[in-house]
Amino acid sequence: MSTVPYNGGTQAGTRGRPRDASRDEALRQATLDVMAEVGYRALTMDAVAARARAGKATIYRRWDSKLDLVIDTCNQLVRREIAEPDTGSLEGDLRDFLLSFTAFLTGPVGKAAQALVGELPHEPELAAAFRDTFLSNQRDVLHRVLDRGAARGELRADAPRSMLVELAGAALTYRLMITGDPLDQAFVERLLNQVMLPLLRP
Repeated sequence: MSTVPYNGGTQAGTRGRPRDASRDEALRQATLDVMAEVGYRALTMDAVAARARAGKATIYRRWDSKLDLVIDTCNQLVRREIAEPDTGSLEGDLRDFLLSFTAFLTGPVGKAAQALVGELPHEPELAAAFRDTFLSNQRDVLHRVLDRGAARGELRADAPRSMLVELAGAALTYRLMITGDPLDQAFVERLLNQVMLPLLRP
């Protein structure tokens, strides 16, 4: 299986009837529900169709493959649930981002996200798509937050921006998936005030 950059699935109107956008959310939710129960490998288009009470052809008019369906589902969810903060301060933006990401990870999609991440070492195409879409989107948001903070003079010149971007996601997912300790606002405040802000501020 070759590893290739993900460039999206079937676009509306490329084959068959024009797609009915009202069905997209139900199909994405069904994908999450099934993946949370059985994992990525065991997820099938038949199972998603049955959960959404849709025909399998309805799914294939929207997405070419299971890979396209899963990545698009994750992308749409992260865009909807993790808004880009712009509070006017570095501390406010970082806090809002971390709390939003924490709510995303611990919410209804948390089990599906864990099932997906657990498959990445075994699924090269899935891993490449995950990096190019879902992970890239989160990193881009955090980089823009840091860029705005730098423009306001809130970052020191040698602040380790790239390392901090990795640290933010790693700290949350480690607590969620490895230690099982509470991933809550108290932890976010400690991470922000004891680690992230001291690394960044002049």
